[in-house]
Amino acid sequence: MNKTKEILITSFALFSMFFGAGNLILPPFLGKNAADAWHWVTIGFFITAVFIPILGILAHARLQGTMYDFGKKVSPTFSLVYCIIVYAISIALPAPRTASVTHEMAIKPYFEVHSLVTSSIYFALVFVFVMNRSKILNLLGRFLTPLIILILLSIIFIGIFSPNTISTSTIFETPFVSGLLEGYQTFDAIGAVVIGGVLVISMNFNKTSTFKEKKELISKSGIIAGLGLLIIYAGLIFNGAIFSSTFPDEASRSEVLTSLSSQTLGNIGTTFLSVLVALACFTTAVGIITGTSDYFKGLFDNSKKVYTITAVIGCVLGVVMGQFDVHYIINIALPALMFIYPITIVLIILNVLPENITTPTLFKAVVAVTFIFSIPDFLQFLVDKESLVGIQNIIPFSKDNLGWVLPAILTFIITSITTKRTA
Repeated sequence: MNKTKEILITSFALFSMFFGAGNLILPPFLGKNAADAWHWVTIGFFITAVFIPILGILAHARLQGTMYDFGKKVSPTFSLVYCIIVYAISIALPAPRTASVTHEMAIKPYFEVHSLVTSSIYFALVFVFVMNRSKILNLLGRFLTPLIILILLSIIFIGIFSPNTISTSTIFETPFVSGLLEGYQTFDAIGAVVIGGVLVISMNFNKTSTFKEKKELISKSGIIAGLGLLIIYAGLIFNGAIFSSTFPDEASRSEVLTSLSSQTLGNIGTTFLSVLVALACFTTAVGIITGTSDYFKGLFDNSKKVYTITAVIGCVLGVVMGQFDVHYIINIALPALMFIYPITIVLIILNVLPENITTPTLFKAVVAVTFIFSIPDFLQFLVDKESLVGIQNIIPFSKDNLGWVLPAILTFIITSITTKRTA
């Protein structure tokens, strides 16, 4: 296959796997609330929903292993526990959410079907694709993603050239931080460490590819996919901002996206949107279940039986959780995100850096400090927030759910200096 063509197909596959349910409904709603501060929100959203995930793909390009390799420098036990938690979260929250979004936006408006029926059929099809995983990149890259991009760009450009202007003020106290934290809900940083593994294993079917060639392919594809995500996110956020005065104050994420599509594409807008939702959500679910099945297959001596069992469990869980509404799934996801996202971010960054800098000691120190200082963010969803005020007043940025950032940076600097002195 021509190298340029292979890069483009892989880029499309990456884009489609990243651009799932959360990615679709979050940006317009974020733009609605950001209004005149949409650019600050976009920058924050870009960091956690594009930049960090693409760094995760680049880290996979350097490691060319499984998700286990991301945390093994901390310790084998930590890496094992981390992987199990991430995969458990992935198949319990973002994967089922794709079915929920599909039902609310692509099925419910047209058919009187219970959400349980939708999620059952949905994950039956996901299972078929997961069991034929060698065809994932070809199918997604060649057929599905170009259609998704075409529909999105139509909405974005029609909206940009409409007579609408931004006439409202932001409701966010700190738009940049709001965008940063909203990016958590895309699950893209977690998706990066899962999807990167799927990509590497899928390319292992091509026995003629060398380590260097696969690294170059993954790196270039990741950058192209990242640029595509940035364009789409920024466009949807901006459209949400310029159409903000047309949305009801109490409009949900799904309703904002539906309204935006209708206003830009007219009577056929909802039909286009339905197709978009079905494709974007489905490809994400396939990627998540495949990555999870790959991991547990590797734990049990590459057992095909374990791969199949894991896929079945993931799809059954998807059926059960996918019948709930999107708002419910987003709310129960918050504690899990505040717990695992900071650790995932620092692992991605550490694995991108040169190996001679990131010693096992550095990994252990930074990850431990990140975990400790992210505890208040996690606990605020389980206990009375008032009981955490004292701690949040002491830790910088803790009130913004970013109390782990400064301690992690300082730990990195101090540990790097002390490690060099003792070397």
